[in-house]
Amino acid sequence: MTEERRTGPEEVRQTRTIAVGTIARVEGEGALRVTVKDGAVQDVELRIFEPPRFFEAFLVGRHYSEVPDIVARICGICPVAYQMSAVHAIEEIFGLRVEGALRDLRRLLYCGEWIESHALHVYMLQAPDFLGYDSGIAMAKDHPALVTRGLRLKKAGNAIMTLLGGRSVHPVSVKVGGFSRVPGRRELEGLTAELLWARDAAAETIRWAATFEYPDFAPDYTYVALRHPDEYPFNEGRLETSNGLSISVGEFEQHFTEHQVTYSNALHCTLRGVPYLVGPMARVNLNHDRLSPLAREVLARAGVSLPLRNPFHGIIARSVEILYALEESLRLIQRYTPPPESALAVTVRSGTGTACTEAPRGILYHRYRVDDEGIVREAKIVPPTSQNQGRIEQDLRQFMPSVLNLSNEDASLACERVIRCYDPCISCATHFLRLEIERE
Repeated sequence: MTEERRTGPEEVRQTRTIAVGTIARVEGEGALRVTVKDGAVQDVELRIFEPPRFFEAFLVGRHYSEVPDIVARICGICPVAYQMSAVHAIEEIFGLRVEGALRDLRRLLYCGEWIESHALHVYMLQAPDFLGYDSGIAMAKDHPALVTRGLRLKKAGNAIMTLLGGRSVHPVSVKVGGFSRVPGRRELEGLTAELLWARDAAAETIRWAATFEYPDFAPDYTYVALRHPDEYPFNEGRLETSNGLSISVGEFEQHFTEHQVTYSNALHCTLRGVPYLVGPMARVNLNHDRLSPLAREVLARAGVSLPLRNPFHGIIARSVEILYALEESLRLIQRYTPPPESALAVTVRSGTGTACTEAPRGILYHRYRVDDEGIVREAKIVPPTSQNQGRIEQDLRQFMPSVLNLSNEDASLACERVIRCYDPCISCATHFLRLEIERE
């Protein structure tokens, strides 16, 4: 941080540097640079210097059947989201529509991912910020019951993924048309007891998160999420925004545009040139009427009013979605009858298909073009964090004036907390944010 002051005719310049050497509660490598002039924030750059990974490029030339396993490797925390967006887009090309028990199993698999991802973030990544700890491990020394509850919730989600996907990380059973294997009814029923415990624990998580002390910060957001006529959205729906836009997924690229910024290896995506918010808070705000009665009741009794406008309330939105996903899991298991076949028959044909599903961190868009032999000729993937990056920068731009008078350490921590509200998946590696504030 370089600070400039005037004392009479002489100009005194004081240089300060704020640096966060390691931050282990976001995924990926990045840096934050803030420029302040005459006490006002001039520029904010969230620099992502994680090397490009080229997944879109090396999907080209691969057979469509390889795509689900390849895209699952993009993320170790939300591989199901990548698989679901991929298979839906390819099924659109082949004229397939997965219904009935196979559709329910996909929805159940997605529930497992939401539960494990959200529980990890709520308890281990963001709660330490509110309780005054550097990490979930440090928090566990004083609050072992809380951390144990969070890890057990995560384990419940992992159990669903393991049963349906073959393993909890990078599942292997998802394929175009369905699954390579489907479980028997008794296998699913074996999850019920733990999911019932988890449902009660999730309700308590909402009540607990609602007691945190939140900063007074409420930016003006444009929320974007899927909207389904009958369900809280996972795999299907129209894209809707808080300012009235409602489009089909196939129209995504007519309204949403990616662009490169000079200081980052990650593309930024905007809605008609404007940053927007995706993720749990956007979903809850746009789909609260699709939540289960219990989820709505617990939220109301906790004294939380909608819409949520404070990014720090993202921890509440994630907690609500944990409860919803557990209730939905129990409902799907209760009505499950194994399908006659584990997957629909595929008739390969050339064409272009698009799909958008709701990853834990927000909408995940895929587009594929395949030839008449089923070979991928073009691939486009727009992950949630690319869509949230511009919005994170805007939040920091608005939040920074309130922390400029703090010490280097406290200002850095405050910025990290804002970024962690988004649970950004900068990459599937880790782990540090370097913050520089430069005054001219």
